[in-house]
Amino acid sequence: MRSKKFHELLERHPRNPILTAADWPYPVHTVFNPGATMLQDGTTLLLCRVEDRRGISHLCAARSKNGFDDWVIDKEPTFSPDPDNHPEELWGIEDPRITYMPDVKEYMIAYTAFGKSGPGVAIASTTDFKTFQRFGLVMHADDKDAALFPRRFNGEYALIHRPSTDMGAHMWLSFSPDLHNWGGHVLFLPARRGAWWDANKIGLSPPPIETDRGWLVMYHGVRRHASGSLYRLGLALFDKNNPETCLTRGQSWMFGPEAPYEMSGDVDNAVFPCGYTIGEDGDTFRMYYGAADTSICMATGSIREMLEWLDCDGTEFTGVAGQAAERSETV
Repeated sequence: MRSKKFHELLERHPRNPILTAADWPYPVHTVFNPGATMLQDGTTLLLCRVEDRRGISHLCAARSKNGFDDWVIDKEPTFSPDPDNHPEELWGIEDPRITYMPDVKEYMIAYTAFGKSGPGVAIASTTDFKTFQRFGLVMHADDKDAALFPRRFNGEYALIHRPSTDMGAHMWLSFSPDLHNWGGHVLFLPARRGAWWDANKIGLSPPPIETDRGWLVMYHGVRRHASGSLYRLGLALFDKNNPETCLTRGQSWMFGPEAPYEMSGDVDNAVFPCGYTIGEDGDTFRMYYGAADTSICMATGSIREMLEWLDCDGTEFTGVAGQAAERSETV
């Protein structure tokens, strides 16, 4: 057994996986990559990506009073693709990230719409997770891994997303006055280069976390190797009032596939969180993630400890491979 001489920031729930396809009230292939939020009555809601036996994904809500068992799952899909009115959803909708906007008292869901042009970022809103208003595609394909900030900056919404181009797969930040028209694109966090764990391809994991010190952002890095890909998680901190400014970025990855249910599945060696909840103490962090694109798991940590870890492991060089971030690329 390998000796662990590093501090583990996130502790896996002993009953992982907490949700699998076997729990679903109707036939499905896999359940994974859930968005998460805490409802007003303290119920944890997961908006789960559900892949049917055709290979097409939809979203389905699961609710729990304690956030880890006794899940009440909608008896039919909660939010299904609508290719007749939204052809960008022809081949499914995937990987929702939920942001509650206090100023309008609505939940905003950024998700991946998968159509003939490839994956694209779409947005929908809801107040009850029963009826939804679609805003349609807001970014051109090939783009995904998107989430909104929970408040506006200078009156504008801010969206993190990950377009893939010939220049690589980096995280970008865009702004909008109305959730329809987007501009002001800036490079948010570039993938490193070379042998780094987060070289060449990165993407947002759950939505940004507001702290007293700034926006704590968890992101995934994809390490490609001879037998496939390896998805692991890292941390970065951004200025609270100017979210395009990265203050520090972790050098090491802080969570990766180690448990059997994370290492073997439809996509081996993948941990992929799209949501979290925060406890009443303002510090307890529950991360909900897809394991190997097959099941849903949960891990618990401390926001304070994650910030302390960044103090030790982070670097002021927030760009590529120890160099300042390059802002000259275009989205």
